Order: sequence, then C-alpha cells, then structure tokens
Amino acid sequence: MKRVIVMVVDSMGNGAMPDCEKFGDIPECNTLKNVAHACGGLKVPNMEKMGLGNLGEYEGIAKESAPNAQYGTMIEKSNGKDTTTGHWEIAGLVLPKAFQTFTNTGFPQEVIDNFVKLTNCGGVLANIAASGTVIIEQYNEEHHKTKFPIIYTSADSVYQIAVDIDVIPLETLYEWCRIARKMFDDMGINVSRVIARPYHVVDGKPTRIGKDRRDYVLEPFADTVLNDVQNNNGSVIAIGKIEDIFCKKGVTHAIHTGSNKEGLELTLQAINGTLDLDKIQIADVKNPDKSFIFTNLVDTDMLFGHRNDALGYGKAIEEVDRYLTPIMKAMTDDDILIITADHGCDPTVPGTDHTREHVPVLIYGKKLEPKNLGEIQGFDYIADRIREWLLK
Repeated sequence: MKRVIVMVVDSMGNGAMPDCEKFGDIPECNTLKNVAHACGGLKVPNMEKMGLGNLGEYEGIAKESAPNAQYGTMIEKSNGKDTTTGHWEIAGLVLPKAFQTFTNTGFPQEVIDNFVKLTNCGGVLANIAASGTVIIEQYNEEHHKTKFPIIYTSADSVYQIAVDIDVIPLETLYEWCRIARKMFDDMGINVSRVIARPYHVVDGKPTRIGKDRRDYVLEPFADTVLNDVQNNNGSVIAIGKIEDIFCKKGVTHAIHTGSNKEGLELTLQAINGTLDLDKIQIADVKNPDKSFIFTNLVDTDMLFGHRNDALGYGKAIEEVDRYLTPIMKAMTDDDILIITADHGCDPTVPGTDHTREHVPVLIYGKKLEPKNLGEIQGFDYIADRIREWLLK
C-alpha cells in the first residue's frame, strides 16, 4: 500500500510574508528563527538532516551538505493567516477572499441577540477580542454567577464559546456551538470557525481542557485532495483536529487528541499498523489500496505560540523531532513523509495572534531523491505531491 503522511506542526512559520503588515504583523516575525534564538538553539537532528537548517539561519540547526530529504519554503496564496485557510490550501483549496473578522468591535449586536435567542442561554459575557487564557480568568466569577457563556474572538475569523463544564455541561456547549455554526451560515456571515472552549477550575485557576476542544468549521467550498483519495479507494486517517477543519469531508477515519504526544503516538501507530482503525472509522472504505495519514500537532500554536511561551514552543518542536526517529524507521519504501506548517504564531513579537508567514516543507521517502525545492508558490503544492504519489 502506498501512503503519504502529512504532519502539520501548527504555526511553525519560517519568515514574514511580504504582505505581513496588511495582516497586522511586523516584518521581523519568524516563528522558527525567533523561537530557536530564544531557546539558545534547538536540538532537532532529524529535521536538521532533512535540510531544515538550509532554509534559513536558525540557532542550533546546522546547514546540511548531504540532506536525506527534499526541503523548501512555501509561500501562501490564500488571503489569510489562520488554521482553516492554511489547512485548506495544503489540501488544494486556495481561498481568494479572507474570512470575516471582528477584532476591533466584537460581534454585532444582532449576532449576539440571535445567538441568545436560538440557544436560550440567557445572555453572554465579554464579546471582545482577547487571549483565551486571560478572558476565562477575567470573566470566570461572573460566569459562575450568571451561567452565561463567555464569547470572544481574535485576529482570526473565530467565534469562541468558553464555559466551565462544571457550570454548563460539555454537551450543552457543543450544542451551542452547532447552533452558532448554523446561525452564521444562515445569516450569510463568513466566519471560519466556531470553537468550543471548555474549561474547569483547578486549584482556584480556570484551566482550559484541550482534549475536549472542538472546531465547527465552515464547510470547504469544493472537494480537496482528501476527497480525491477517498474517491479512489483510499483511506484518509485524520489525527487531531483535522476532521473538524474539513467537516469530515473526505475523511474515512478520525480521532481527536489531547496533546502533541498523543498525536505523535497515534501517527506512529497508524504507520506501523497498530492503530485500531475499526474503532475510529467514520466512512465506508473497502480494502483500501492507498492511505493518507493527516496529523495536526496543535500544542506549538495553542499552548505556546498564543501564550508567548518561546521556551515551551521550542521544547514542543524538539518533541516532534524525537518522534521522527521511530516514525521514519517504521516507514516502508512506498511511504513519503511531509512535515510542514499552516501559518506562523511567533511568541516573541508583540501580540498573541497568528502571524502571516512562509512555512517550511520537508519531504522524506526512501525512494525520493533529496534536493532543494527552493521557494514554492502555494501550500497547495502539498496536495499536488499527494496526488502524484497516491493517484498517478
């Protein structure tokens, strides 16, 4: 069976796009470079051997004269710097018009009124752009008194609903998110994601529950490479939040994760054949003769990029690299591994939002000839490589 494994190290950009200032970013943003510097160097021997250090000046990552992979830098075509935009383009969909954002004013009153009416939640708190960890601390006491959900957004096109699941049940939160998703679609408001942000209070501190986060995404406007693989008798194994990003379209097997470590373990199991696919199957596929394993590793972005934690970010990158040793060992001659990112989120620059950046791409396969891919126009280059490997 021929397979492609795509691992998205969420937000690991490697340099500002020329138009970054139009997105509120500074030219100095460079997630990988600045994280490496903040950490006093990164230890990533596997990605170093693949040629990562050849893409720029990254402290601790040497340039490789004889790389074992193909390496390059991809330039985003789509108008955006968010998760949905980046992943859709990786899968072959270029977004010509940016999703709507509400950073400066919060959501219009008609949206809030409609949400309260449809959910019967009684009211909402906040309705501002804010850091998720800050907002739940700020409004937690009032949330407990009123039982109103905390609504917030960011520079991304997101409607985020936070509740303490000891106050509002998790299934109620999910139902409110489903209602909000349909509400935006019915109102013709082009919001990319409605995000469920459950938390609970641990030792007096509101703490988000990553494993129970869910993203309710606008449906892709056309088929992606996921659909192409599924329609050609292939399995598409979505690990992490991939199934949410694509609204399960083109996905045959799916499993959410609570951490990068879990996502990496599941990816390794999918490659070495120990993952129980029957338990995670969500669409029919009979005797597949090809497979696309698609993993999102969100900790770099969610836990460290948005929280301005460069040291934590660096450790997360190093953890990914350590897993590459068993992953590459488990690969067969008919597998290729693609490591990339979907945008930037530089924890060392002002703000806590995503940054508009180029992203690295590393492609390893035992039958592939190592080479410098240079600058590549479009993240959809990856979709083309998947089709070339699996469908031709």
